[in-house]
Amino acid sequence: MMRCAWLGVAVLVTGLTGTAKAAPGEPPLPIEELSQVETLPADYPKSWVLVHDFHFNSIVDGRIAIVDTANPQVPLKGMVRAAQFANMLYAPEAREIYTSETFYSRLTRGERTDAITVWDTATLQPKGEIVLPGGKRQQSVTYTGTFQFTNDHKWALVANFTPAQSVTVVDLAGRKLLGEIDLPGCTHIYPTGKRGFSSLCADGSMISLVLAEDGTVASSKVIENAHDIDTQPLFGMPAMVGKTAWFVSYTGQLRGYDLSGDTARPLPAPAHVGKADGGAPEWRPGGWQVIASDAAGLLYVLMSPNGREGSHKDGGTEVWVVDPVADKRLRRIDLGGLASSITVTREASPALIVARPDGQIDVFSAADGSLIRKLGATAAFNPTVLTVVP
Repeated sequence: MMRCAWLGVAVLVTGLTGTAKAAPGEPPLPIEELSQVETLPADYPKSWVLVHDFHFNSIVDGRIAIVDTANPQVPLKGMVRAAQFANMLYAPEAREIYTSETFYSRLTRGERTDAITVWDTATLQPKGEIVLPGGKRQQSVTYTGTFQFTNDHKWALVANFTPAQSVTVVDLAGRKLLGEIDLPGCTHIYPTGKRGFSSLCADGSMISLVLAEDGTVASSKVIENAHDIDTQPLFGMPAMVGKTAWFVSYTGQLRGYDLSGDTARPLPAPAHVGKADGGAPEWRPGGWQVIASDAAGLLYVLMSPNGREGSHKDGGTEVWVVDPVADKRLRRIDLGGLASSITVTREASPALIVARPDGQIDVFSAADGSLIRKLGATAAFNPTVLTVVP
């Protein structure tokens, strides 16, 4: 049980017993100590998923829910705050969770402070903070590409948008800023090579940057015609298979980019999710986090039967499993209703985790598509991005 839940219980008990206050002239009652505070395992099991609850009804109150997808009785293990268009990174080797957030001195107005908060994975208590200057941090619905690691998880990269685009480089281990890199016309951060990143650009190109030891740009290279922004626009959040980022386009084309070297390398031939009857007018990818991968390198794509121009955020009712190397669809999984985000755990028997627009989270077998269990809607109001334990 999370610490804040026990705090809630303590407040309730204090309220119920409030009539037992000291009589006039008597000393006040002592402050009641919490009798039980529990912690989580510092190393999370592979059945756990970090669920970003964007909390659209109260964006200042976003949070990251730690969810045990194997426990339908008590799936919610704890949570940390992720305020105001936040983003999250999970570093199991450091046993830390990082949230990039924004605060205002009067909750929704006043002086703005952007910061990275460092959370302990066991206690879920903050253990550090790095203030980001300039009020530049990109505030948008959560994308994985606006807050990313590089340099073996020692550094973080934070996307800025004022609307001028740039990236702030942060030394997580040193708890300090290293600098800022202008990135005009390009968006999303994809870790590339040992110490660098790539971004997709509005003219259809891709840029890769190598960073020096002090966080400045050591070199950069533009890859022309890296993606077809007019006829095959890509969803911005890829599925990673090793160091290869697989993107799916709005119409179902799969594009792979090898990010293992200093410069991103587009794979020569695209793969496809395939076609199927029964669409009205056709099957297309749809949702927020629409593509995931498993440890074997298969891709899982959330598909809508009502695909059309502009339907790419509408959600989907099936997941299509594709072998991108063979360019072959292997199976279709009926989700029994609309879903908005998916991921696949790294368990020995991997599970397909499905988040729905009403907050429900369901667990399917990734192998055969059967429904394993339902977790209900108790973990998050608006689960937008799901992060598995590697």
